[in-house]
Amino acid sequence: MGAPPSDTEGTVAAFAPGRVNLIGDHTDHTGGLVLPMAIDLGTTVAGQRGGDRVVLRSAEEAEPAVVSLDIGEPAGAEPPWARYVAGVVAELRPPVGLTGTVATTLPVGSGLSSSAALEVAVALALGAEGPPLVLAELCQRAEQRASGVPCGIMDQLASTAGIDGHALLIDCHARIIEPVPLPDDVEVVVVDSGEARALAGSAYAERRTECEAAEAIIGPLRCCRPGDERGIADISLRRRARHVIGENARVRSFAAALAAGDMTTAGAAMAASHGSLRDDFAVSTPTLDALVERLSARPGVHGARLTGAGFGGCVVALASPGALTEGWRVRPSPGARLVASPAPSAPSGGAGTGAR
Repeated sequence: MGAPPSDTEGTVAAFAPGRVNLIGDHTDHTGGLVLPMAIDLGTTVAGQRGGDRVVLRSAEEAEPAVVSLDIGEPAGAEPPWARYVAGVVAELRPPVGLTGTVATTLPVGSGLSSSAALEVAVALALGAEGPPLVLAELCQRAEQRASGVPCGIMDQLASTAGIDGHALLIDCHARIIEPVPLPDDVEVVVVDSGEARALAGSAYAERRTECEAAEAIIGPLRCCRPGDERGIADISLRRRARHVIGENARVRSFAAALAAGDMTTAGAAMAASHGSLRDDFAVSTPTLDALVERLSARPGVHGARLTGAGFGGCVVALASPGALTEGWRVRPSPGARLVASPAPSAPSGGAGTGAR
């Protein structure tokens, strides 16, 4: 669990960034490789510590989140957004509550990890301490309890461990992070498809179950090589395994290309990743496919793919500066941190002070 939460009362504010995943989707829950980056859009939780419950209001939500410190089952909290707050409270068990506000620049439900940013910001505001991995693991458990979605650790770890100017090559099994610099002459652009997604109502859990079934036949997918999936008779399971095995290889290729400034190879890996997510993992949609095709055809765009779990949400593109005028141009940014501490003794760097 790491260090216990601080019981210091007083005014506090915490910021947690969202993330965009450049490549490596549906690999984290099998302990594979991912390459996300924390972005300069995120969520701030600010308020006054004290009392025996957490009360948060958001301009984005009609009803506040009101959570008792002794909350039993986070998944039953109402309104639905309060479940993520409740999940953090249930995992952290802070000694004092918090009354305050939530403000975000992240578009909710777009695949930029608004839920993970909320969890991380709430945890820091409630006094969570420790290195980025410990905080990420706590918030991963909180999301699983809150939503019932058996998510991997990528979203939370990208938010807690972000590094300015770098994407993060994460081995989700070994929990090792390798910073990968983003070239100065490349823009990361995120374009919303307009198709909202909700993982709790999607086939995410089904896909994870299929991956587990494939692993029961050929072993851990993170250890497999392309072609090993041929040992799986069931065609659906074979396709799921082929995506994960191939995606892990694409992550390594993309990371090397990005570090070398080879945008042609990086773009080709993105195109192959989207094709695999569409055909083998079946998490794309006609709307996402059409957006990827349109963006990829634009001069100066090196590559584009759906980002996140799919089933709607956003597309991420790598492009020359100015090549795309739509969407959000996001930059790789530092990880979650306290921006106002309740006392001088509280950590000033938040999760970003931990070991990488």
